[in-house]
Amino acid sequence: MTDSTLDLPLEPSTIDPRYLIDLKTRGHQVYPVLGEDELKRIRRFATERAWRDGDYVFRALLDSPGMVVVLSGQLRCSRSNALGHRVEVHQFEPGQFTGEVSQLSGRPPLVDGVAVGHLEALVLDPEALRALLMAEAVLGERVMRAFMLRRARLIGEQPTGPILIGPPGHPRLFELESFLSRNAQPYTRRDPASDPEAAQLVREHWRQEHDWPLVAMPDGFVIKNPSLLEMGRFLGTMPRITREMVYDVLVVGAGPAGLATAVYAASEGLSVMVLEQRAYGGQAGASARIENFFGFPTGISGHALVSRAFVQASKFGAEVAIPAPAMRLLCRERPLRVELDDGSCARARSVVLASGARYRKPELDDLARFEGRGVYYWASPVEAKVCRQQTVVLVGGGNSAGQAAVYLAAHAKTVHLMVRGNGLEASMSSYLIERIAATANIELHTRLELASLEGDDAGLERVHCRSRSGGPPVVFDSHHLFLFIGADPNSDWLLECGVELDRKGFVLTGYEATGRHGGRDLETSVPGVFAVGDLRAGSTKRVAAAAGEGAAVVAQVHRFLAEQQQESSAGAD
Repeated sequence: MTDSTLDLPLEPSTIDPRYLIDLKTRGHQVYPVLGEDELKRIRRFATERAWRDGDYVFRALLDSPGMVVVLSGQLRCSRSNALGHRVEVHQFEPGQFTGEVSQLSGRPPLVDGVAVGHLEALVLDPEALRALLMAEAVLGERVMRAFMLRRARLIGEQPTGPILIGPPGHPRLFELESFLSRNAQPYTRRDPASDPEAAQLVREHWRQEHDWPLVAMPDGFVIKNPSLLEMGRFLGTMPRITREMVYDVLVVGAGPAGLATAVYAASEGLSVMVLEQRAYGGQAGASARIENFFGFPTGISGHALVSRAFVQASKFGAEVAIPAPAMRLLCRERPLRVELDDGSCARARSVVLASGARYRKPELDDLARFEGRGVYYWASPVEAKVCRQQTVVLVGGGNSAGQAAVYLAAHAKTVHLMVRGNGLEASMSSYLIERIAATANIELHTRLELASLEGDDAGLERVHCRSRSGGPPVVFDSHHLFLFIGADPNSDWLLECGVELDRKGFVLTGYEATGRHGGRDLETSVPGVFAVGDLRAGSTKRVAAAAGEGAAVVAQVHRFLAEQQQESSAGAD
């Protein structure tokens, strides 16, 4: 299997033909038939159950029994939606098993499963499924390959999941698309102005402007203008956080550093919860292509890389909550607590801060007005689609800006790359500078900065710039402005806990935080609270370095937890 088959972040209308899965040649990987020996090995992890003809084995968006392995009879999986359509996805025969990557974390399925004939099957709940994957390496690899290929099919060839309905260019519609796409959630989008079925739903459910967009869920329910939190709860990406649960490790942020922490901590038997405010992958997940990451000589998209890490963390049993913005770290009492924006609190014996940085925004009037209507902070397939064969303005001189410029140039008519300095050499890797110079439709503009934005309620129309060298003003007629002007540390929510920061707001660790040598060099000034990745003062702002810190911090967490256990035992004596 090539690397491309595991790239999951493909949105239906922008899917690359290279990623389409031909069932004639790869059906044995997507829907393998297990032999008697494999079924025998599965039995020690499974519960045997039976259903009568026509019984529901599982329902879309409701609790799933987990992975179902058919022994006799058949299991028909199909999907329906609020448009009144039902489409068969697959009929599982004896020896075949249901499920895709969401079953690793117990998330609800996107399809209905109905027994055909008298169905006898082996059922593995998420915990039993993960135990199987750990104990049976070869069989586990076969199951994991099938799960990931099926998710790719659900996204690309068999669009399922929510149906987004709204006028093109609506900022809330764009926000939901971006949220679903970056979290590798299957969805489709319908324009009620040209789609009669979508127009019918609008007539039935839409009453006022605030109702946009409408979202038709796989169970037939229609939601008006849902928040990201509501979408997360409907789709199961936002698990219920209870006061009774105390995790060994609470990771705040699901970028490369946070996901690496989750993978290594969970694989070593620690209970892990990851809180992410928007989409796993962080800024790295928005990188169109990373060509200098160790082990990928042909490069890999940031989303493909972090998608694999996300699935890997789920495989080892780490829970990931999205969207779960951390609002406050509370550390006066133990266990430590992180309060979320809905008022709930996640509790843990240790906390790893991996919340990275937030996108820096220029001080421009009406900037917020055009966000989602022409102003963007990352370049994914969703953004590439809306600016196809159009003029794009991109501001920034770092590697992220360079990667975005090259990526967008493959879709846009012209990319105007704008920097404040005299060139790119001081802030961008040489391979990207060479790539930009060789791309005919990228035009580099130096000594130029943003002055103002012009447009109306429909969106951005022009970008006004001023020269830093005394030249005349420059105006770009463009509906699309991409901002890659750096980031500020996402550390405001730590102030109440008293975590020591440097003058720029990055988290101090090790000797700088504690004044002690020979300690845990990734620990902050608060015992049991660690910092990794871009949020940490002095860190190398690279994906590989962030992942390395995420792996390294787990050994230090282990030492802290062991010391706490020893102190607790001594106190009990």
